[in-house]
Amino acid sequence: MRVLGIDPGLTRCGVGVVDGTVGRPLTMVHVGVYRTPADLDIARRLHRLEQMVEAGVLEHRPDVVAVERVFSQNNVRTVMGTAQASGVAMLVAARHGIPVHLHTPSEVKASVTGSGRADKAQVTQMVTRLLRLTEAPKPADAADALAIAICHIWRGGAQNRLELAVAAAARATPTRSPR
Repeated sequence: MRVLGIDPGLTRCGVGVVDGTVGRPLTMVHVGVYRTPADLDIARRLHRLEQMVEAGVLEHRPDVVAVERVFSQNNVRTVMGTAQASGVAMLVAARHGIPVHLHTPSEVKASVTGSGRADKAQVTQMVTRLLRLTEAPKPADAADALAIAICHIWRGGAQNRLELAVAAAARATPTRSPR
């Protein structure tokens, strides 16, 4: 499975592409950060971000797009920008018929480090180890995007199989007519 992980943001949007399946070594395909200038109008920033995500989807052809779920912070402007960037990534994926899955920051940290309270340094260290990289991905947004992709491969893949099994069982079970 190839997963495009997105750590959403307007100024810096981390992107990481990872190939892998549960129980097999993971491979980093791409890592980077899409940037938009803070002095640009919000609509133009979102448009630029959309163009960059679109180019990434066309280049890497992911099977799934995994996005970090936006959580409430004290700074409303930051939350809004992050939510808007998330929406752009989800829109591009939907346009291409690619499934989108959201993962919370705690879920990502727990799947990569074993602790939902891990700090950025711990996440980066584990991403570097898991992907057998010679140096840590920088900046932190890039490492976080890889962590999101890894999280989806490990957790989302199992969740997808469970959902498919439940759906298959529901189709196989005869429905009873009401009396």
